[in-house]
Amino acid sequence: MVQPLKTVAVLIANPALSSILSMTLAGAPSLRVRPFETELALKSYLRLAPADLVVVDFDSTTSPAHEVAEHLRSDTAIPKRLQIIALASGLSIETKAASIHVGIDEIIMKPMSPRYLVERVLARLAAKPKVEVVRRGLNKRDWSKFGDNVVPLFRQAPQPQA
Repeated sequence: MVQPLKTVAVLIANPALSSILSMTLAGAPSLRVRPFETELALKSYLRLAPADLVVVDFDSTTSPAHEVAEHLRSDTAIPKRLQIIALASGLSIETKAASIHVGIDEIIMKPMSPRYLVERVLARLAAKPKVEVVRRGLNKRDWSKFGDNVVPLFRQAPQPQA
C-alpha cells in the first residue's frame, strides 16, 4: 500500500540555507516540499492547500519563528494539526518560553546537518498526533435491585434432587 506524500513548507530567511534544506528534504521519497520566501505567501498557501509540517527560522528579521507560529495558530482557516519545527542559532529562556507559548513542536539548533533535519521531519510526521479521544462506554447497571426478571421460555424439567 502506497503512503500518501506528506507536505512540508519551508520558510527560511537565508535563500541559500532555504535552498539547501528544501533540496535535502525533497530527497526523501515520502515528502513534498514547498519553499516560501515570505510569511504572507506561506499563509496564503496553507489556507488553500494544507501542509503537514512547517520549518521556520528564529533568525529571520522580518518574520521570526515564534511570530510565524503565533500567526499560523491563530488563523482559523489553517488546520490546528499543523506541526512546526523551528531552527535557532541560540536558545535563550525567552526563545524557549515563546516557543512553548505559541505551540512550536520542536526546536533544532543550528548549525546542523540537513540530513538531521530530514530525520527529525520524518520522525515527527511518523509519530501519531496526540488527539484526545473521549471514549464513552455503556454504563453497567446493577439489575439485581429490580428483582428477578427472568422469564422462563421453556418448561424446565424438574431437576433430580441429590
